[in-house]
Amino acid sequence: MNSIQPANIRKNILVIEDDKTISDLLKIHLSDLNFNVSIAYDGTEGLHKALNESNDLIVLDLMLPGVDGIDICKEIRKNNLTTPILMLTAKSEEFDKVLGLEIGADDYLTKPFGIHEFIARVKAILRRIRTLNDNLSEAKIIKFAGLIIDVAKRKVTLNGERINLTRLEFNLLHLLASHPGKTYTREQLLNLLWGYQFSGYEHTVNSHINRLRRKIEPELSNPKYILTTWGVGYRFNDNEGTE
Repeated sequence: MNSIQPANIRKNILVIEDDKTISDLLKIHLSDLNFNVSIAYDGTEGLHKALNESNDLIVLDLMLPGVDGIDICKEIRKNNLTTPILMLTAKSEEFDKVLGLEIGADDYLTKPFGIHEFIARVKAILRRIRTLNDNLSEAKIIKFAGLIIDVAKRKVTLNGERINLTRLEFNLLHLLASHPGKTYTREQLLNLLWGYQFSGYEHTVNSHINRLRRKIEPELSNPKYILTTWGVGYRFNDNEGTE
């Protein structure tokens, strides 16, 4: 299937960009691809739209009047919204890839950029999210030794107590738990969950694994669920099997 979406379903894209020339240009090209496009010209309006409207993708400029892109991204993730985010940064602006990963950005693009590159990034993000969602729909409930992952509700409980996970923590846990015993390298996890553009930042996977373990593991020194395959990567325990 070559199209990014079925013809009768239009994706909603929010563009938060204070440069009217850029935002209008993006709207023209995205609309030509049958996307519904909403524009916010400052961070305050953009944050309101991000939190209160249904969006399939947010294109977010880093430097904005009112509220900057970093704070908007943090606020979106703090509210447990899983909407993918494409950050736009000027060449003179310092954008830390690790910070982008930590706050939940899915990709970033440096200005000036070509419109074909922009469209390619948009399609790649939506394709990756669609693949993740398709995988999520394959298994509704995963159970293992007191840990229950309700995939449809994106809900995780441990011994009856709900565990609050970020979007990426949930996706990471789900990916590993869906394939118990299978070892994923850090590079594989990075590519599957964040995409190729963060190549070289595999150590960030360690940070997410550690945070996830702190939330679900009874003993950090002796993990029960997420195991380390030394020298290779990580795997989900398969000793007791999954239901």
